[in-house]
Amino acid sequence: MELLLAALLFVLVTGAVSIAGIRWWARPKAVVERVTGAAVAIEEHIPTHPSLAFRDMIRRLGSLLPASSKESGLAQRRLVRAGFRHPQAVRILLGAKLFLGGLFLLASVLGTAGWQAAADQKLIAVAVAATAGYSAPSSYVRIRSKRRVKRMQRGLPDALDLLVICVESGVGLDQAMMQAAKELEIAQPEISGEFALVNLELKAGKRRAEALRNLADRSGADDLKKLVAVLIQADRFGTSVAQSLRTHSDFMRVQARQRAEEKAAKLGVKLVFPIFFCILPTLFVVTVGPVAVRIIRELLPMMNNM
Repeated sequence: MELLLAALLFVLVTGAVSIAGIRWWARPKAVVERVTGAAVAIEEHIPTHPSLAFRDMIRRLGSLLPASSKESGLAQRRLVRAGFRHPQAVRILLGAKLFLGGLFLLASVLGTAGWQAAADQKLIAVAVAATAGYSAPSSYVRIRSKRRVKRMQRGLPDALDLLVICVESGVGLDQAMMQAAKELEIAQPEISGEFALVNLELKAGKRRAEALRNLADRSGADDLKKLVAVLIQADRFGTSVAQSLRTHSDFMRVQARQRAEEKAAKLGVKLVFPIFFCILPTLFVVTVGPVAVRIIRELLPMMNNM
């Protein structure tokens, strides 16, 4: 087993060093251009801040992994919903997966070297560690996306109230969203950022319906998708935006109240297991414990003397 692990580690290190040498040291493109006499474009090298050196290394490592356009688009959508809008976010994600997978693999190999166990158990432990390291960045992105969606759904009623107030005071929808983005910049930064992006897209020349659809696609929140659908329908059919927003605001308040009532109804069932496993044993010890100690100290010696 030790020979197999040593060979696997040798192949991994050799492959990584060879790929890095070919990509960053040999520079085959520059060699081909020098041999063929092609003009080499002079690139301006912008100095990288030391704090971003690790990120650049992860991005270059991620560019080594092949990824189809479909998988890249799906990963880009998940990253945007999690709040990562960097142009190279997909490459950084792939690089983080490869880096953590190799790190966990190396740590598991070193950790199981002195482990007194069967060879198949060591191999399973190494495989599980490598798989966990490779899938950890995707799990982090998924968890962060869910948390961001919850924060947006929690702050959406406040944003909707601001939109209603602004629209009913005579401000247009675009200016109302801009004002809501400014007012919610500290309290609800996620919704504020999304509204600011909508305003930037409108200034860039996109249609309002397209910008709103992009908002629903970026957020991933169901309540925000409903709001976008209401705004698009009001804009398409020429109905009053203020009346539509107020009706939708009332609907969201009723829905929020129903969600709170649902959680309150589930609370009794959820408390059964903590009460049964945590509270009842302590009550049993407090109430029955002194009696049991008294029986052991007084009754059992009395029975033995009889």
